Amino acid sequence: MEKRYNLLLHSCCAPCSTEVIARLTKYFNITVFYYNPNIEPKEEYFKRKKEQIRFIEEYSAINKLDFLDCDYDNNEYEKSVKGFEHEKEGGKRCHICYGLRLEKTAIVGKEKAFDYFTTTLTVSPYKDSNLINKIGKELENKYNIKYLNSDFKKEDGYKKSIEYSKKYNLYRQDYCGCQYSKNKDIKE
Repeated sequence: MEKRYNLLLHSCCAPCSTEVIARLTKYFNITVFYYNPNIEPKEEYFKRKKEQIRFIEEYSAINKLDFLDCDYDNNEYEKSVKGFEHEKEGGKRCHICYGLRLEKTAIVGKEKAFDYFTTTLTVSPYKDSNLINKIGKELENKYNIKYLNSDFKKEDGYKKSIEYSKKYNLYRQDYCGCQYSKNKDIKE
């Protein structure tokens, strides 16, 4: 019997996780890691988390598919981005946010003896996959846990995630998550 590697998959939301899970379930036992201290308000955080759990429960994965939650900790995010509140969307504030979420994923992945970690963030056409993968590789070296390099938006990944969202009637938010991404005056 072929060994299945265990992957800790950071997920920002259910819609972004759909196509990523569909691609990776053929190769990995996946635990979806919901760590998103950037999301505001708190009600939005819990709404997105509930949708993530619902999708995992309804999706027929080829291999094992689990969920791992973190406590809501918006203060950690706000401390991390202090001084970068007025950065444009996709700028330094977002880079800090990617690093915060990926580092927590690497730490938990190492503590819980996962073989790999990665993120759904690269499915978004609004996120810089090269930057996210660079952060992931740095964390791989720092924590000695393998990072699964990815650009899930390739091969129509984002388009397929929208199709899955329709199929499962998933809530799709209209902003990334933080209060600053809601500001329509700050453009990417």
